[in-house]
Amino acid sequence: MTYLILGLVIFLGVHSVRIVADGWRTDMRERLGEGTWKGVYSLLSLAGLVLLVWGFGVAREQPVVLWTPPNGMRHLAGLLTLLAFVLFAAAYVPGNGIKARLHHPMAAGVKVWALAHLLSNGMLVHQILFGAFLLWAVASFAAARRRDRTAGTVYAPGQTLPTVVTVLLGAAAWAAVAFWLHGMLIGIRPLV
Repeated sequence: MTYLILGLVIFLGVHSVRIVADGWRTDMRERLGEGTWKGVYSLLSLAGLVLLVWGFGVAREQPVVLWTPPNGMRHLAGLLTLLAFVLFAAAYVPGNGIKARLHHPMAAGVKVWALAHLLSNGMLVHQILFGAFLLWAVASFAAARRRDRTAGTVYAPGQTLPTVVTVLLGAAAWAAVAFWLHGMLIGIRPLV
C-alpha cells in the first residue's frame, strides 16, 4: 500500500500545483522556461504513475474487503464510465457543446470515473485509489471554475457536429476499454 500512496502523492501532487499554488507555477514556468517546466512535470508525473500502478498491483495481491457491492453497481458503473469517456473526449474535441457548458470536462470526467469505481469496488485499495482521484477532481474542477470567474473567461457556444463527434468518440473509446482493454490491462472485465 505504501507504493500506491507514494505514487498518488507524487502524481496527484504534481497535478495539484495549479490548484494550490497557481502563482508559484506561473513563476516557475517563466524562470525555468516552458520546455524545462513541462519536462520536469512530465518526469514527476510518470514516476508517480509508475509507483501508483505498481503499488496498486501489489496491494491487490492481499485484498482487504470493506464491503461487497450489489451486482447492479457494475451496470451503474458501466453507464457512469460511458459518461466519463464522453467527458474525456469533450476536453479535446474543439467546438463541442459539452465543453461550452462545463468548461472543464476532463476534471468532470475524472469525478464521474472515480465515483463509478468507488461504487462498484469494495476493496480498500480501490477506495484509496479512486477516492484520492475523486477528491483531486473535485478540487481541480472547483479551482478551474474559480480561475475562470476571476479571469472573466467566456467560452464560445458549442456546435452540433463537434458535439456529436465528441459523443461518438467517447462512446467508441469507452467500448474499447470496457470490452477489451480493461480486461487485458487490469485483469478485470467489467461488463462480462
